[in-house]
Amino acid sequence: MVMHDKPVALVTGANKGIGHEIARQLAAHGVTVVIGARDVALGEAAAAAIRGARAIALDVTSADSIAAAAARIRRELGRLDVLVNNAGIANGGPRQATTMDAIIQSGVPSTTPLAEIRTVFETNVFGAIAVTQAMLPLLREAPAGRIVNVSSRVGSMTTISDPAYPMPRVGGVAYAPSKSALNAVTIAFAQELAGTAIKVNAACPGYTATDFNDHTGSRSVTEAAREPVRLALLGPDGPTGSFSNDAGPIPW
Repeated sequence: MVMHDKPVALVTGANKGIGHEIARQLAAHGVTVVIGARDVALGEAAAAAIRGARAIALDVTSADSIAAAAARIRRELGRLDVLVNNAGIANGGPRQATTMDAIIQSGVPSTTPLAEIRTVFETNVFGAIAVTQAMLPLLREAPAGRIVNVSSRVGSMTTISDPAYPMPRVGGVAYAPSKSALNAVTIAFAQELAGTAIKVNAACPGYTATDFNDHTGSRSVTEAAREPVRLALLGPDGPTGSFSNDAGPIPW
């Protein structure tokens, strides 16, 4: 095992979109970035675009894949300082919803098959839990471990239940509840790790133009990555157990 001399960050689902930009910005801050991707060839192509980055095969729904990734990070780098749980999907059907109308229709509570809801939760919730559990031994050894869960404002039940909220059905019965659950997971880990050097927070990147929504989002990936990166680089006086975007705190 080699001990890397610079901080190391693992970003899941980082071969494109917001995850790739988070990785790029972290690298610009001097962090050695590990790009987690289900398709390692895509991950390697993405890593080649970021100086000093490396790719690792990581399917957040596979226990074997997660265990192998954790073992490889320990063997090759000897440390992990930052985990960004970015991997996520919008719906669990045969085709991913890529427009706002399609996302709404894909999550209609009365008609969405349970199998599709389970598929979303497998990636967005259980995947984040499984990766965090596997990486915690390394993060506990770091001088200042940071865990960032990439959530969404639609996971804020305070926000979406407000009669004035302009998009009350976005997120439906799968995506939005998965982000609400991820927020609860964030609090649970933050409470368990209170008093340690590890901080756990959730970030909302906003409605960003990516493949996720057929590039209909109003924000750039540069803007979207800003808050996850800030939380990943928090100093010792930073918060833990918080939910925010680049404009400030978001109610749970």
